[in-house]
Amino acid sequence: MAGLPQESRVFVAEPHAKLQGCCHWQNNRKASPTAILVHGLEGSSESRYMRGIAAKAYRAGFNVIRMNQRTCGGTEHLSPTLYNSGLSGDYRAIVRELAHRDKLEHIWLVGYSMGGNLVLKAGGELNRTEPALAGIAAVCPNINPTVCAHALEEPRNFIYHHHFLTRLKARLCRKAALFPGKWDLSKLDQIATISEFDDCYTAHDGGYRDGTDYYDRAGARHVLHAIAVPTLIITAQDDPFIPYSMFTVPTIQQHPHIRVVAPRHGGHCGFFNRSRNGEDSYWAENRILDFLLGRI
Repeated sequence: MAGLPQESRVFVAEPHAKLQGCCHWQNNRKASPTAILVHGLEGSSESRYMRGIAAKAYRAGFNVIRMNQRTCGGTEHLSPTLYNSGLSGDYRAIVRELAHRDKLEHIWLVGYSMGGNLVLKAGGELNRTEPALAGIAAVCPNINPTVCAHALEEPRNFIYHHHFLTRLKARLCRKAALFPGKWDLSKLDQIATISEFDDCYTAHDGGYRDGTDYYDRAGARHVLHAIAVPTLIITAQDDPFIPYSMFTVPTIQQHPHIRVVAPRHGGHCGFFNRSRNGEDSYWAENRILDFLLGRI
């Protein structure tokens, strides 16, 4: 992304919560479409996939905003809360700010994994209330966190699970140092699974009754029927912890605005392919770009 113009911007999602975005504006931002990118669990605006699709979208004429979810990308100090899969209100607020303050007319939401759930949930909640929302693209979204958490904790996914859990614990410790007394860390060392972590910390921090309540209510599956803009879901049938069966239900398959592209292989947000037709090997990024440009 060397050579791209870059501007850091803080968005106010709630009176107490701010999110940082890395903005790449075209010379005439009002005349250009805008892509808001949202990363997955324990990612950031600097994640490789975020930088990859950002570079492609910018070269295609889009304003691009690489968002950090709450507490991510070194922004722990901007919010007293943790991030979670249900905070779609953050992205509704960002869309509205860009539409009404910046007067941007064609805004696209693009999310990966947890970020995919967030942008789909935001789109369903917005329904037809924000004319500036032009479309949504989600890669391997965890639209049913209950099912996805169970799959992630299967023994075959030990490496993924250990990686996420270790990083979540470390982030909580950094966060607790900034907000002393807010979280009781005495149980942290005994927590062995993501679901235990979410039950003990994420759920209560987000205002949910417990982990079960959080996983149920945070899923975009509840509002997919209300999406009213062109929407692309890319997922792999062999994703190890985003079960493909979630996307085969009539609510999605018969939705007039949702298109699912699900190759047999691709893993979790991988989709590496042999370079061909002038494309690089990042297959999902190229399909998102096709979608943004109206080619699919």
